[in-house]
Amino acid sequence: IFGGAFGGGFGGFGGGRSRQHRQNRGTDIRVTVKLTLKEISEGVTKKLKISKTIACAECGGTGAKSGSGYSTCTKCGGSGYVITVQNSFFGRMQTQSVCPDCQGEGRIIKERCAKCGGEGTERGQEIVEVNIPAGVAEGMAIKVEGKGNAARRGGVNGDLIVVIEEIEDAQLLRDGNDLVHTLNITATTAILGGEVEVPTIDGRVRIKIVPGTHAGKVLRLRGKGLPDLNGRGRGDIKVLVDITIPTSLTAKERELMEQLSEQPHFSEAEKVENQNILDRIKAFFRS
Repeated sequence: IFGGAFGGGFGGFGGGRSRQHRQNRGTDIRVTVKLTLKEISEGVTKKLKISKTIACAECGGTGAKSGSGYSTCTKCGGSGYVITVQNSFFGRMQTQSVCPDCQGEGRIIKERCAKCGGEGTERGQEIVEVNIPAGVAEGMAIKVEGKGNAARRGGVNGDLIVVIEEIEDAQLLRDGNDLVHTLNITATTAILGGEVEVPTIDGRVRIKIVPGTHAGKVLRLRGKGLPDLNGRGRGDIKVLVDITIPTSLTAKERELMEQLSEQPHFSEAEKVENQNILDRIKAFFRS
């Protein structure tokens, strides 16, 4: 609690003051960037128009009128802080605080800039290019150093924090680096097999459905998912098969279905023990 309070020792008053000027820092700016799966897959450069504080065009960020400059703060002698000595139960103690006249800068503006009033900043806009690598995910943040708000009187600029937001795709659901698509096929396609189209990031492709495909079967398109952010390959597209059952039938269709239901392969199928739905879900995520 007493560290640094005694100027190097109990009798250390009047020692030389080291210059510990406070350096102003601009605040950070946080923005959200929305990306499609295509942009996440390939990586993208976004140009962002940022409203922010910038260095005053009139004084160049110094806060001083052209030709005016600064003078050393007389209250703190240019150190940026002042020392107060007080008597206490423990003896004489000295405390250090930021100089109230110069706010820790150690200098005073001789004549303030008329445009910014001595702050060295003004409101403006800047176009910032942000390179977003392939494979980013929802909630990740990219820091662009020095592109936040400008600091008072030539200090250090804040940073620009770019937060990633994924635009939900209508057909592909993200699962890590994998993508999941629910494929609806007809009962006849599930029984007889055939070719169907499924979406990918790069467009639609045709895949084969083998005869006797059950609902819940997972087909995998390897390497068609999203790239790993660290360059460790790509994920897959998992195609989850679902079978669409018509809700109404014509008289002829019903007659045909009744005839089929009496055939050996159809009647015996009802006796096959159904796989537990939880087992199917587990199998899907293991696939």
